[in-house]
Amino acid sequence: MTVSALSRVITRAAARSREGAERCELCSAAVPEGHAHVLDERAGEVLCACRACALLFEQDAAADGRYRRVPDRRIRLSGLSPADLGVPVGLAFFVKRPDGGVDAHYPSPLGATRWDVDPDTWSRAVAGCEPLRTIRPSVEALLVNTSQDADEQWLVPIDECYRLVAVVRRHWTGLSGGGQVWKEIEAFFDRLAGR
Repeated sequence: MTVSALSRVITRAAARSREGAERCELCSAAVPEGHAHVLDERAGEVLCACRACALLFEQDAAADGRYRRVPDRRIRLSGLSPADLGVPVGLAFFVKRPDGGVDAHYPSPLGATRWDVDPDTWSRAVAGCEPLRTIRPSVEALLVNTSQDADEQWLVPIDECYRLVAVVRRHWTGLSGGGQVWKEIEAFFDRLAGR
């Protein structure tokens, strides 16, 4: 997801909160809190979806391949060393592309910064972690947090990663983020563990 796409997602979320009820971005039906999401592969955007629309795109190969449902599984992982993945920062997420390559992203005050992961490095990480072998391209991510003495690794839906990017953008102050952003990041991971 590009910075401009992420900005549109954040802007839409702010507009929806002013309007009241959220709407399915495919058919405009009202959606409850905790609704499903689909990935628009052409635009690189995560869209809110009602139950009916989400079911249409349940399978990865549904329809014309443009939309893919974002799965709901969250698995806490262990045994991974984020340093072995070439992570230069304490907070990052890794998304497998449909072509097999892997993009690493780290949340910043300007959005998510991206870099390519060395294929051999990713292969070694996957070999040592069974759940990563089943990661769904584009719609799931490996999320790692080693910031502020944390040591967490998760297999999560991609929308969780974009929520984290929004948290960082919303609460970051100064050069190091300020105290509030780290409290909000900790709260994000506490909520993730509680689901």
